[in-house]
Amino acid sequence: MALKNRETFGSRMGMLLAMAGSAIGLGNIWRFPYMMGKNGGAAFILIYVIMLVFLCLPVMVSEYLIGRRGGSNPFSSFDRLAPGSKWRWIGFLAVLASACILSFYCVVGGWSVKYLADSCILAFSDAQGDYALSFGSFISNPWKPLLYTLIFLGLTGAIIVFGVRKGIERMSKVMITMLFIIIVMVVIRSLTLPGAMEGVKYMFVPDFSKVTADTCIAAMGQAFFSLSIGCGTILTYASYVKKEENILASSAWISFFDTTFAIIAGLAIIPAVYAIAYMNGVEPDVSAGPGLVFITLPGVFSQMPLGNVAAILFFLALLLAAVTSAISLMEVVVAFIIEEMHRSRKKAVLMCFAVCGVVGAFCSLSFGPLAGFKLFGLSVFDFFDYITSNIMLPIGGMLLAVFAGWRLRRANFLDELTNSGKLRIPRWISLTLYYLVKLVAPIGILLIFLNTFFS
Repeated sequence: MALKNRETFGSRMGMLLAMAGSAIGLGNIWRFPYMMGKNGGAAFILIYVIMLVFLCLPVMVSEYLIGRRGGSNPFSSFDRLAPGSKWRWIGFLAVLASACILSFYCVVGGWSVKYLADSCILAFSDAQGDYALSFGSFISNPWKPLLYTLIFLGLTGAIIVFGVRKGIERMSKVMITMLFIIIVMVVIRSLTLPGAMEGVKYMFVPDFSKVTADTCIAAMGQAFFSLSIGCGTILTYASYVKKEENILASSAWISFFDTTFAIIAGLAIIPAVYAIAYMNGVEPDVSAGPGLVFITLPGVFSQMPLGNVAAILFFLALLLAAVTSAISLMEVVVAFIIEEMHRSRKKAVLMCFAVCGVVGAFCSLSFGPLAGFKLFGLSVFDFFDYITSNIMLPIGGMLLAVFAGWRLRRANFLDELTNSGKLRIPRWISLTLYYLVKLVAPIGILLIFLNTFFS
């Protein structure tokens, strides 16, 4: 059902790396460590994995299946699979979610550009002490956060404008490979510091006394955010996938890559924080929230032997991770503009840049000149972070599962899953997955979402 003359990924590896790049992003390096730190370490990881297997993986399969079968942007894919119905507005919700996430995501991406630039300048000038300027003074500046936000957004658009194969696929291959090499180097440096093993213990020895209902909510929200489920990125990328690809295997590999990288990112950060606390004789602070990477970690690097080099590697990895996810978010919006508004790819990128740049400006300045402007008691940045990860993504994921499990006939679901019978997937696995999609995922997401809403 794919549109004629529509681009597809050139290779299976390119497709997997692009989809993995969509999932592997700031959600892993920036968000996962501080969410883990705030919610009990190893216990949070265990609950996160459970949420991923029983809720997120079935929803990812649903989104992948809908995208490939629909063969278009999120809005048109639903319209083609359920003509004349209101289901297509789920697709529009996904496009809107991607635009909202990209608008505040590019702010954090801009921070990574700023910190990478600072760490390079100070490393090559042999500066001593903190390698980066004060995070607080930077984000409260009246123009610098906006400048770096637009630089990052422009970098993302420059990749998207080259299309699926020459832009997204080619750059994903390069950036994901570099990302894994760099983050492993940072992990090795982190684990060789004295006192680092206490951080490893925090990550892998669970303390269930710290587990609450909020822990489960946080784990689910992080899983959806990290895997980019419910915002149309998997659906859009799946519409570029060839029909012979194995949906279940691809979804499982992407989930595995994403989870593995999140844990590796945690090993790059948490043990280092423990090590510096040990050397200074103070308690480690791994629950510093969003500032863990941009406030706590700079202090860690400043006290490490070869800390400037580690800083350059880490913030380069952070930037690469941010870009791979940002291009998937922008592609959702760009594909929608191209196919629904009939604009060229170049014009679609410019339109997306303009809209997300304006919203991103409000987000980037919400810690400085616009600090007094609140939306429901939250800064503009925190508002977009909250409504996307805790409301839009879970609702979008739940509706995706409902559509795949209830609106599509079971025969169509199994037909797409098995590539019209060409893949020999045991029937019990296919049916188990189908009922996870049909019953377990939507009910589980709904219950957790209602608990979040009423609390």
